[in-house]
Amino acid sequence: MDEKRFHNWLENARDWAVSRSRFWGTPLPVWISEDGEEKIVMDSIGKLEKLSGVEVTDLHRHKIDHITIPSSRGPEFGVLRRIDEVFDCWFESGSMPYAYIHYPFENVELFENNFPGHFVAEGLDQTRGWLVSDLLDVSFILFLRSMKKNCISYRFYTLMVLSTALFGKPAFRNLICNGLVLAEDGKKMSKRLKNYPSPLEVIGDYGADALRLYIINSPVVRAEPLRFKKEGVYGVVKDVFLPWYNAYRFLVQNAKRIEVEGFAPFVPIDQITLQRSSNVLDQWINSATESLVHFVRQEMDAYRLYTVGIFTPVPLTQVVPYLLKFIDNLTNIYVRFNRKRLKGRTGEEDCRTALSTLYHVLITICKVMAPFTPFFTEILYQNMRKVCNESEESIHYCSFPQAKGKREERIEQSVSRMMTIIDLARNIRERHNKPLKAPLREMVVVHPDTGFLEDIAGKLREYVLEELNIRSIVPCNDPLKYASLRAEPDFSVLGKRLGKSMGVVAKEVKAMSQPDILTFERAGEVTIAGHCLKLTDIKVVRDFRRPDNMTEKEIDAGGDGDVLVILDLRPDESLFEAGVAREVVNRIQKLRKKAALEPTDMVEVYIESLGDDKSILHDVLNSQELYIRDALGSPLLPSAMTPSQAVILCEESFHGISGLAFVVSLAKPTLTFSSDAVLALYAG
Repeated sequence: MDEKRFHNWLENARDWAVSRSRFWGTPLPVWISEDGEEKIVMDSIGKLEKLSGVEVTDLHRHKIDHITIPSSRGPEFGVLRRIDEVFDCWFESGSMPYAYIHYPFENVELFENNFPGHFVAEGLDQTRGWLVSDLLDVSFILFLRSMKKNCISYRFYTLMVLSTALFGKPAFRNLICNGLVLAEDGKKMSKRLKNYPSPLEVIGDYGADALRLYIINSPVVRAEPLRFKKEGVYGVVKDVFLPWYNAYRFLVQNAKRIEVEGFAPFVPIDQITLQRSSNVLDQWINSATESLVHFVRQEMDAYRLYTVGIFTPVPLTQVVPYLLKFIDNLTNIYVRFNRKRLKGRTGEEDCRTALSTLYHVLITICKVMAPFTPFFTEILYQNMRKVCNESEESIHYCSFPQAKGKREERIEQSVSRMMTIIDLARNIRERHNKPLKAPLREMVVVHPDTGFLEDIAGKLREYVLEELNIRSIVPCNDPLKYASLRAEPDFSVLGKRLGKSMGVVAKEVKAMSQPDILTFERAGEVTIAGHCLKLTDIKVVRDFRRPDNMTEKEIDAGGDGDVLVILDLRPDESLFEAGVAREVVNRIQKLRKKAALEPTDMVEVYIESLGDDKSILHDVLNSQELYIRDALGSPLLPSAMTPSQAVILCEESFHGISGLAFVVSLAKPTLTFSSDAVLALYAG
């Protein structure tokens, strides 16, 4: 929320009348004589009873307004009567921290040990009123770092004024202020207008966790309004819970597969042993998990669901988006790129290492996400704890994780850059209508960091080649070999900071030479017109220099920050067979899904060419036999070998696949007996 908002409001605060002329309310405990010369302020019921001689059992005004007190000056001065006014309710609210425990008459030590409190949460609509009275926990008042427009509360003001007057300190350490949840049309939710979906309907359709996650991942946590959309809750299910559940299901399916294949049941390898894994993606996900736990714990310990400024070293400074990005990385990087290992295609030991790594990461993310998605995490945890004998009975009995392992910042950065390269290459393919199933000859990666290029051309190479279906990677650390550089000032960042100097600075930034830009990137800063500019202030654009003898359809590039990716898009007949093989495998996998087969279900796959020249498909299948067998987990057989007793589960014809047509059949595994061998056996 905006800075200095509360400060400015205090600076211009008007006098506050603490009394109100109402019937209901806490009566002002002031008795005054008729001439106004004698006043008594009651600080306890006992004092009132002693001075009036009347037993007091109820402090509402209709029960005490008749009570009078004899004047201490003598009978001739009459009696003192209570004044008519009652307290402004905000005065009572501001007294909450000490009034509710009857301080200073009781609980003195309790109060002094816990005041000011630590946490309070308040809705934006209540900031000109009283903070809800369910905060009867000693850990109550929070987060003043945030005070946005219209969020200056009488409640905060009265707390501050009374606490400062009485104790010389603020009444709270931190305050979290939530924004308003509005109807989709931007209006206040109204029962009369019925402009919002029923909460029970939303929860019934998508679950309470999805609703909760949608709201705490919205502008509401920044004290800004949210236009509630039911489709947004569905988006959480689709983009978060389904991929997350699919990662869990993938773990379960492949853990079961180990037993089906005759190996020992899956038992997770301990995390200390897993830390010694030589696989780069194991190292990356373990480090990323440690970073996640460190960040979330740091932010939650500081009562920060949303952070403004530079409180954390990571650019993503909201807890929930950080968590959701981690789940996305787990599913779309670790699981996706490790499918062969998780399916056991690289050997049993490597498979168990990958499955154990995935298991421990899922357990950790469940513990971290439990406060945000209590029901979903409990379901996953209850299923996963079956393979761990010493597990707590509930996810909510588990201690919140602590970052203890080693964090590999270099590996985390390399994988992040790898994904940038993959995204850039995908975008180039998309622009030129080159699907991932079509193999390409070469990709050039230009980056100034030699260490990163070594990672891309070394331990990350196979992942990049397979994901992008590219035959080779050419690393290059010369930024000027394939591109020209130009610098552009970031007006959104610099405009407010530089003011009138912006024009001069912008002109000089745009005039930077290529050597100047390279020096700036290496140093991380440059001084222009007396202003120190950082990497976040200047955007370096890499303009690809295409060879004169090649067109955009033959070679194209994409850049992001300090990386440039160049793809050779020219067709290559030598890649034709590999492309056809990927298409065939893709169609077979879709057919398995259509037949509702589980990954552990064994089937026989038969194929037959429908074209005039059947030798083309035959040659492709022969040359790509190893790839196809590895991708399917079984050989691809010609239809002529289909046994007469075979039970066909699913069959489909495909046309126009790289100019070929064929029919694929999925059949239950069959036993075939040789009649000659059977006769020979019994004849003997």
